[in-house]
Amino acid sequence: MKKYILKRFLTLVPTIFIVSVVVFLLVHLTPGDPAAMMLGDDATMEDIAALHAKLGLDDPWLVQYVRWVGRCLHGDFGTSTAVIGQKVSDMVFSHFRPTLCLAIYSQLITVLIAIPTGVLAAKNRGKIADFIASVLSLLGISLPSFMMGLGLVLLIAVHFRWLPAAGYKDLFTDGLLPFLRYMTLPALSLGFIHSAYMMRMTKASMLEVLGSDYIKMARSKGVKEHAIIGKHAFRNALLTIITVIGQGFISALAGAAVVEKLFTIPGIGTLLVDSIEKRDYQVIQAITLLIAMLNVVINLVIDLIYGLCDPRIRLD
Repeated sequence: MKKYILKRFLTLVPTIFIVSVVVFLLVHLTPGDPAAMMLGDDATMEDIAALHAKLGLDDPWLVQYVRWVGRCLHGDFGTSTAVIGQKVSDMVFSHFRPTLCLAIYSQLITVLIAIPTGVLAAKNRGKIADFIASVLSLLGISLPSFMMGLGLVLLIAVHFRWLPAAGYKDLFTDGLLPFLRYMTLPALSLGFIHSAYMMRMTKASMLEVLGSDYIKMARSKGVKEHAIIGKHAFRNALLTIITVIGQGFISALAGAAVVEKLFTIPGIGTLLVDSIEKRDYQVIQAITLLIAMLNVVINLVIDLIYGLCDPRIRLD
């Protein structure tokens, strides 16, 4: 296990290097001048040129890239070009907690909806439960998250007035109940979309296992159906479900921008959108690199969980 973890961490180095190059190039190829955005419409060409020199934007891209990577290796992601004097690391990590809480809450909703529904649909294939699950999954795949969020706002927040339409309350400073009141609608918007895909994968994986020979043998021996579903079929379908949960969590972190903007949540998605509008290169690079690194780490954790769940998988 230790040898496998060491090998995987060594593979992170070239992966992160390639990601950093791609992120740097994409950000710098984006049209727009951060210096002009900072100074406004009244800025002269001399003012813009002076700010370029101060921020190092006139240096060759290779020099800028090496300087940025060198700072990142020391935990310094630079200074924001939109908010003078503000460290990028402070901005990113102050906005990261709301996004992380939203991703965890939405994934909890996803699991609670998708796994029981997918198992029920597989158990009752061709019946009404299967039909309802198929309609729900098709609806979730078809609806974009912002449309789902607007529908929930109109129905639950505006019509019934059960929950607030927008805003944010921190879990650790404001308490659990205020957090749940303000985060339930955005978590539902994000979680229902991901639950559609997880529901379909759970159903497909369960159907594959339920059609295997050892399940037929267990039924012929008189093993009760709930034992077959829970003890035998679900455990063997668990690897696929774990993969979908991990990928769903990554998608929730990376794709929360629309939901955060809709519900005015001060997460990294909101910060990323604002930084793109202001051409804040340093913040955009830091957020994109952080999400990419989390993607790699989460995939490593998923592989380790595989080995714990299935002893047949050897992590060498």
